[in-house]
Parts: sequence; structure tokens; C-alpha cells
Amino acid sequence: MLTRRSLIKSGIVAAAGASGVAVAARLANQYGLIPPDHGGIYGAGETLTYAAQRLLTSRYSLAREFSRSDISKVAPVNGEPPRNDEYQRLFKGNFADWRLMIDGLVVRPSSWSLAELKRLPSSSQITHQACEEGWSFIAEWTGVSLASVLNLAGASRRAKFVVFYPFDFDNNFWDSLDMADAFHPQTLLAYGMNGEELPTRHGAPLRLRVPRQLGYKSVKYLARVSVVDTLENIGNGLGSASPDYGYSWYAGI
Repeated sequence: MLTRRSLIKSGIVAAAGASGVAVAARLANQYGLIPPDHGGIYGAGETLTYAAQRLLTSRYSLAREFSRSDISKVAPVNGEPPRNDEYQRLFKGNFADWRLMIDGLVVRPSSWSLAELKRLPSSSQITHQACEEGWSFIAEWTGVSLASVLNLAGASRRAKFVVFYPFDFDNNFWDSLDMADAFHPQTLLAYGMNGEELPTRHGAPLRLRVPRQLGYKSVKYLARVSVVDTLENIGNGLGSASPDYGYSWYAGI
């Protein structure tokens, strides 16, 4: 295990200059603390940010949860629902035929209807959603923990990431989490919001909720979840670690 003393030593070295950053990056790689977007002009900074977050914060540390009196009266939303024919067909049928595919490095590839997910043990959380654009709100989310579904599917020990594909994947939007955040107790596959069914513009029928990260990591309109050991060549040959929107792969807050 990497001790805090080792981290302090590496931090001092990193602060010394460019050569220190390289040393710290090698140390991070040794302990599996290199994020997928470590390359490029901001690569060293992304590595140090991700490594510091993982080392200084417990993997089980919780985002703050609020009371019902704190729920925002207005919940801003970005973007419109998918316009492809498949999503529109499912929407008109009240998502009765919708299924969430679970595949990749799992023992039991499977698919789940909304009714089947709702029969699994549910949990609720009243958490803060922060957008990278500066707005935010507090809402109650209800669903099933992502960890429960991954355990039922039998995620492999070789897995490093979980990739989330929405119905508008044709627009090259997708995102991923490492296994620490995927199995975090607050990471939720949400089908309810503020005591009601998940509103369409907030991601119906199912969205990801990752309260320890910025809002763009909480992918809406889920269609497929894939467990992988690399993010190379994910998504129409993009070969990038995150959607092609200029966002950092790790968005911890």
C-alpha cells in the first residue's frame, strides 16, 4: 500500500519542477493511479489530480446528503431527450420494452427491464448535482446501486472501468467510471426523482447518479453498461477516455 508518507515525499518531488512531475507520474503508475486521459498537454496535471483524490480521500467517503426540506424548487437540466427512432418508440410505450444491457467482462451478460430493476433492493439519496457550467440543484434520487447490478452480473477482477452508453450514443456521447466509483455505495442507477418517476429530460427511464463527481458523469438515457479493462477504441473509434466534449475524464468534487 502507498502510505501517506510516500505521498508527501512524492508531492515534494513533484513541486520541485517538471522532473518531479515525471517522478510522481511514475509512482502513480506503479500504484494504478494513472487516469485514462493522462496524455497530452494537461496529462501530468490530470494524473496528479486523480492520484491525489484517490490517496487523500477514502474510496468509501460519502457525498453530503440533505433533508427533504433542502430539495430545490427548480432542477435545471441540460439538453433534450434523444431523437432517434428507438428511443421515441420506447418513450411512446412508456418504456415497457426498454432493457438495460450489461455486457463485457462479466460472468453473466444480461439485460434488465425497468420492472426487473425496480424489484431489486432500492435506495434513495438526497444529493447535490453540480454542473460544470456553474448551476446546481438538490434532488432526491431513487434507484438500485450500480454495485448490486455489477455483482449480479459477476464483474471480472480484471475489470478496470465501467462504460455507460446512452441512447444518443450515435452522437458519440459516452462516459465511464473506474471500479472504485462504480462500486461506491452512493453510485446509483436512478429511475425515480423527488418521489416520482424519473422525468424525461432528467434521463428517463434510467440514468446514472455519481454524487461525488460533476454532473456530466451522471449519464442520462442509459441503454447499455459495459465492463472493460481498457478505454482504448471505445465509441466509434474515438479512442479517447471521455466524450469528445473537452471534459476531463475524472470530475471528482
